[in-house]
Amino acid sequence: MRLPGTRYQEQGWEQVRKLLGHASLVAFRQCDLALLLDPARLPEMLDWYTDALAHALRNAAGSLRGSAPANAYGDNVGDLALVLVYELQAQPAYFHTMAAAIAAEHAKLGPFWLQATGDALLRKKVNDMFATLRDKVDADNYVAATGQPCSPNRIYTYRMLDMAYAAIAQVFAGWPGTAPQVAAILGREPDGIPIEVRQMKSIASCRAAWVIRWSETLEAFGGAPGPLHTKSKRFASLRNSPEKIAAMLAEIGDYEELSANGDGADWRQDADDATAWLDDLARVSAQAEPGREADRILPQADEDEEDDVCTAPGYDELPAAAGALAALREEALAVRLAVYLKLLGPADDSYPDAWLDGESGELPTLGKLAQLGGMSVPTLRKRRNAAIERLTAAGGASWTGEQL
Repeated sequence: MRLPGTRYQEQGWEQVRKLLGHASLVAFRQCDLALLLDPARLPEMLDWYTDALAHALRNAAGSLRGSAPANAYGDNVGDLALVLVYELQAQPAYFHTMAAAIAAEHAKLGPFWLQATGDALLRKKVNDMFATLRDKVDADNYVAATGQPCSPNRIYTYRMLDMAYAAIAQVFAGWPGTAPQVAAILGREPDGIPIEVRQMKSIASCRAAWVIRWSETLEAFGGAPGPLHTKSKRFASLRNSPEKIAAMLAEIGDYEELSANGDGADWRQDADDATAWLDDLARVSAQAEPGREADRILPQADEDEEDDVCTAPGYDELPAAAGALAALREEALAVRLAVYLKLLGPADDSYPDAWLDGESGELPTLGKLAQLGGMSVPTLRKRRNAAIERLTAAGGASWTGEQL
C-alpha cells in the first residue's frame, strides 16, 4: 500500500521488522537487561540501545536482507530500519512502553531473557514497539505531504482496507470455485461469471459494500470473524460508514495509480545519463591545460574563512549551520568526532584520513574515542549529548538522521 509521505506500508516492512528484531537481540546480548526494569535508567538505556542498534544495523547493511529493496521509492531495508532507530531516539515514549512490557513480563516470569524462549519474547516486544512507531512516522509524514490530519490509527485503518481488498480480489480470482463467497460479497446470486469479477482491476474499483459484506460473512466461509465484525470496537463504527470506506479505498487507489508512474525505467535512465554527464565533466576538467586555473561553479572561499571544523556533505545545508558549527568549535576533537559518529555515522567521504581508525577505515568507536580523549565512555557520551543539544539550539531545529 502506498500513501503520500509513507515509506513503511509496503511488502518490504516484513524484512525491516525482522532486521530490527535480529539487530536488537544482538544488542541485548551486550548488556544487563535488568537495567530496563529501573525507570530512572531508561534515558541512559535508550541512548545505549540506539547506539548499539545503529552499529548492528550498519554491520548488516551489506547483507542480503539489509540491502534488499523495501518499497517502490528506492529505500532498502537497512535504510528504513536505521531511520526508525533515529525516530525512536526522538520519540522515547515508545522505548519506555517496550521497557514497561519487559518489566511486566519479568514480574510474571522473572528474568525470562535467560530462558530458552527468551529471544522470542524479546523479539515480540521489539516488534510491537517498532510496529507502532512506524505508523506514527508514516502518519506524521502523511500530514507533512498532504496537509491533512492523520493519526497512527488511521494508517492502521488504511492498511486494513488494503488487506481486505487483497482478500476480496483473491476470492474473485478463485471463481467459480468460490462462487458461494462471491455471491455473499456481491449480495446477490450471480448468473454466470459476475461482471464485477472481471471489472475489479485495482483497489479503486473495490466497493465499500463488498468490504462490509466480506467482513460480515468471512467466518461463515471458514475464516475468523472479519475485521469489521470482531468483538473489538476498533472498527465498529466503520462498518456503518460505507461512504468513509469508499473515500479511503479511492484515496489508496488514486495515489497508487499516480505513484506507479515512477515504477518504470525511464527516470532511472535519466539518472544514469546525468551521472555519465558528470563523469565526463570531471574527466574533461582533469585534462585541462597545465597552469590553467580550473573552472569554478561556486565562488572561491574567502582567505580568512575559518575551516578548523570539517563537515560532511549536506551538513552545511542545515538551518543556521554557521551557528551550529560555532557550538562545536570549542569542543575537544574526541567530542567532535563522537558527535559526527552519532549523527552522520562512522563512514563518510568527507572525513580526513587523520580522523579514521587505521584498521576499520572509519571513525573510531566511542570506546576508542574516549581513550583518545583521556576520559571515560559515560563522560564522553555526556559531553557528546550536550554538544548535540547545543547544535540543536544553534540550528533552531531538531536534527534527525534522515535530515542529515
